[in-house]
Amino acid sequence: MRAITISEPGGPEALVWAEVPDAVAGEGEVLVEVVAGAVNRADLLQRQGFYDPPPGASPYPGLECSGRIVEVGPGVSGWHVRDEVCALLSGGGYAEKVAVPAGQLLPVPEGVDLVRAAALPEVACTVWSNVFMISHLRPGETLLVHGGSSGIGTMAIQLGKAVGARVAVTAGSSEKLRRCGELGADVLINYREQDFVAEVREATGGAGADVILDNMGAKYLDRNVQALAVNGRLAIIGMQGGVKGELNIGTLLAKRAAVSATSLRARPLEEKAAIVAAVREHVWPLLSDGHVQPVVDREIPMPEAAEAHWVVEGSGHVGKVLLVVPR
Repeated sequence: MRAITISEPGGPEALVWAEVPDAVAGEGEVLVEVVAGAVNRADLLQRQGFYDPPPGASPYPGLECSGRIVEVGPGVSGWHVRDEVCALLSGGGYAEKVAVPAGQLLPVPEGVDLVRAAALPEVACTVWSNVFMISHLRPGETLLVHGGSSGIGTMAIQLGKAVGARVAVTAGSSEKLRRCGELGADVLINYREQDFVAEVREATGGAGADVILDNMGAKYLDRNVQALAVNGRLAIIGMQGGVKGELNIGTLLAKRAAVSATSLRARPLEEKAAIVAAVREHVWPLLSDGHVQPVVDREIPMPEAAEAHWVVEGSGHVGKVLLVVPR
């Protein structure tokens, strides 16, 4: 089979479409013939040498894919050859085939085509686990989403609105904010020109955001805590703004607030399976009835993964950038 390999850590040019050993389905796994994969910022970090796959995972980048099952491994039930699926991966999505633990498979939702389904697993699992399973967003509350035009941001907007929350977003251009508004965002904040703490307070009558989904990390830590409401919950899922910041414990105590930080890739299989099962129960019906949709900026042939990485690094996209396997 062929896959995107990383010749040595570096820029997008380090990504090489090459012949590699065939993937094999082990105990509790299925083998998926990949139709499409999606680009996530974790892939960029892996390419740069900063985010190695967990032990036992595929060495190739790619944390989600869509495709068809071509082999069912020992100990797997409920899945069959030729089933159309999408999957949450620990790696290996940038390839023609990938072995997937059965607990990380999802059926392609009704009304979503097979290629675009590749845009769903990572964002749906990230948003549902952080905003709902950990932070317990409730109807009538305010959700602040940083990077509202990203793949995760566009999913968070839609899921927040679907449960009856008010959604505020930050983004870096009027065009990105316009797209967020089309998805249902109520409060649109240009982080280059506006102070999101002040804007959120004004929009909530001084109360603040009940839940904040943050991809920036250290750079926004203090201001995120300032922007929280009493009993607010801050969920950190990225560190684009650095890894070390100061936290005013007094402010946190006064607000009786909570800070959580999570990642998906290195979690135990049973934890990933539980998240995937919750997503299938709660998110998949919203996709099937059209209340939530994958947001795809563009589709690029997988051998041209370097171009896709340039696009994502430039942050000019809205939603997901997909890599489509040539046949």
